[in-house]
Amino acid sequence: MSTLFGLSHNATLLVWTLIAIVFLIVLISKYKWNPFITLLISALMLGLLTGMKPADVISSITGGLGGTLGTIAIVIGLGTMLGKMMAESGGAERIATTLVDRFGVKRVHWAMMIVGFIVGIPVFFEVGVILLIPIIFTVARKTNMSLLQIGIPILAGLSTVHGLVPPHPAPMIAIEAFSADLGKTILYSLIVGIPTAIIAGPLFGKFIGKRIHTEPPAELAEQFATKKSNNLPGFGITLFTILLPVILMLIGSIANIVDPDATSGFTVFCEFIGHEIIALLISVVFALFSLGFSRGFNKHDISRFTSECLAPTATIILIIGGGGAFKQVLINSGVGNAIAEVATHANINVILFAWLVAALIRVATGSATVAMTTAAGIVAPVLALTPGANIELVVLATGAGSLVLSHVNDAGFWMIKEFFNMSVSQTLKTWTVMETLLSVVGLIFILLLSTVV
Repeated sequence: MSTLFGLSHNATLLVWTLIAIVFLIVLISKYKWNPFITLLISALMLGLLTGMKPADVISSITGGLGGTLGTIAIVIGLGTMLGKMMAESGGAERIATTLVDRFGVKRVHWAMMIVGFIVGIPVFFEVGVILLIPIIFTVARKTNMSLLQIGIPILAGLSTVHGLVPPHPAPMIAIEAFSADLGKTILYSLIVGIPTAIIAGPLFGKFIGKRIHTEPPAELAEQFATKKSNNLPGFGITLFTILLPVILMLIGSIANIVDPDATSGFTVFCEFIGHEIIALLISVVFALFSLGFSRGFNKHDISRFTSECLAPTATIILIIGGGGAFKQVLINSGVGNAIAEVATHANINVILFAWLVAALIRVATGSATVAMTTAAGIVAPVLALTPGANIELVVLATGAGSLVLSHVNDAGFWMIKEFFNMSVSQTLKTWTVMETLLSVVGLIFILLLSTVV
């Protein structure tokens, strides 16, 4: 490839990458092009601009898309089914009502953060919001509290899990890209995630709830007010069903730590059931019985639930795949190594670098998942050249960066605006500030933790 305007080879690669990313951002944010199509076009453009052979560009795109979706597509599909069984059985409502009863009205916003955190584990952020909106409206009405004081803690819990806590697809992408340890990442994500969610959730929610008052949209409020909440599943069985995939994954990680060479058959078995796909598959099958058949649903109901919940995930899966294709072209064209060399010479802390890259892509594209996927491709080669870096904390820093400054180019922004019946200005003061708090406070805790581990 010839260099551009006499620039060095690396600098030329970086200029072409910048052009491709700007092109990607403008098409998605200004011209509202479909992100999947735009990611594919941008990947194609970047590959050709950086001098790759056309056949190599195509194989990079198909390889990157397939490689990224190999695990993630299954995780999303199974996680969505688990979420659907929770919704239909009334399991989410059972968790909320139990926590409200235990915590009492004055501390109910703390209970809401826990609800968001727990419910967010097996489901996508958007699914979690749809699942919990009835609970937010119901609790706000029962306790006569501000809608935002109840809602912000739930959103903080959901969003923290979405960006930081495996087995969520976004952190899983970075775990696979960096070859991080799943068990350690889960442990560190809880150490960082819980205090971060407390600051951005109950504390900020109480502050902003007194200043901005909103009423739920009339039709929605009416619809949820008449919802029957009799005959809900038990709290224990619902909680166990949601946490089962996490428990199985932790068993696998502990077995790997105790017996790293897998010398015994028991370790091999524990690692097998602890693999995210097997853990989720076991959990979904368990949920079909614990939240399905035992709740009186018949085989036709369960077949309908598990089929209809998959349609909305198609877009998410394709966008993640497109992000994977773009990431692979970044790596195969040599851009990843060029960025790695620049970052290494700049001597920037790799944790800070991962956060910054993810944050820039998030602000530009509006998608936490695209930010996580693309940043993983850029950060991986830098990480490979940084001996002694804590890989698991780099995963968390990438996740924290991917949450920052959600604004008008993020589908989640409009979803929150509509559900909470807010103006654009109010949504920026509440939702956008909360997401930025999560990201920045999360980074501070990650940097503090890096001094210890």
